[in-house]
Amino acid sequence: MPFQPDFAFLDKASDFFHTLQDTITTGLEEVESEFAAKKSSEAAVFHQDLWDHGDSSGIITGGGGRTRVIQNGALLEKGGVNVSDVMGTFPEDFASTMPGSSPHFRASGISLVIHPFHPLVPTVHANFRFIARLRAPETGADVESMWFGGGADLTPYYLYKEDAIHFHTTFQEVCDKHRDVVDYQELKEHCDRYFYLKHRGESRGIGGIFYDYKQDMPERMLEFTRDAGSAFLNSYVPIVRRRMIEDYTAQQKEFQLWRRGRYVEFNLIYDRGTLFGLKTGGRIESILMSLPMHVMWKYDYNPDPGSPEAALLEVLKNPVDWHKA
Repeated sequence: MPFQPDFAFLDKASDFFHTLQDTITTGLEEVESEFAAKKSSEAAVFHQDLWDHGDSSGIITGGGGRTRVIQNGALLEKGGVNVSDVMGTFPEDFASTMPGSSPHFRASGISLVIHPFHPLVPTVHANFRFIARLRAPETGADVESMWFGGGADLTPYYLYKEDAIHFHTTFQEVCDKHRDVVDYQELKEHCDRYFYLKHRGESRGIGGIFYDYKQDMPERMLEFTRDAGSAFLNSYVPIVRRRMIEDYTAQQKEFQLWRRGRYVEFNLIYDRGTLFGLKTGGRIESILMSLPMHVMWKYDYNPDPGSPEAALLEVLKNPVDWHKA
């Protein structure tokens, strides 16, 4: 008989997201401290904000989360690593866009975005989550349907081939361990399609992996989600350590601020996590923590042909299979 998720299984997945938050924030504080020591400056740390919905009467009616944000660091200009576990009732029009029929739901996950100050260090995003539709939430045990989603993607401002290969290879190796439930090439192509600014005709970054509505074999999907989430630090921190020791120019910093504008455009127009949070009455500060502290829009700007900046834009308009590069 196929495995049927219950609240104990949902609790197990939620517990992992909370443990992963601890691991990731500790790892990022370590690299922030390393950089601050090199610059003889003070290292920033993550500040925690606990919140809950209590007896609110909106779409989300219970649960809460832990928001952890770092700001004005020597290396990490702004970043957030958030976990949440909430319950509520979908509005009818929103419910129709997802699998299942019950309006009651429980959703839990971890979401992170890191915006470094250093323009040669990429911005990075990752999230891992589940959503379950509940037939009778008051019983705490009747799950109608559930699915996993998530992924990780890299947004460099200056392109280094070895960094792109490292990031993609890390997640390819995770996918290859779980071929019974995921296919790396499928997740890579899904990521390229998803993180795409249609109005600009370009990708937000150089991709990674992305998956959603994974309903089959929930036990195996949780194992894959655990391994993918646990691979995050290894996918990103070696890149940070390589680039943070390099010098950069004022021109490179300005290009970073301009490219951040594309990040803002994607998150406010297309990002499903942002839209889910806004449509379900989520906590605004946590939802919008993904936005950078400083950003720039320049009118009709185009990099000089043959420049490193132009090389990045070429890749963003024509995604590369980095694991084959």
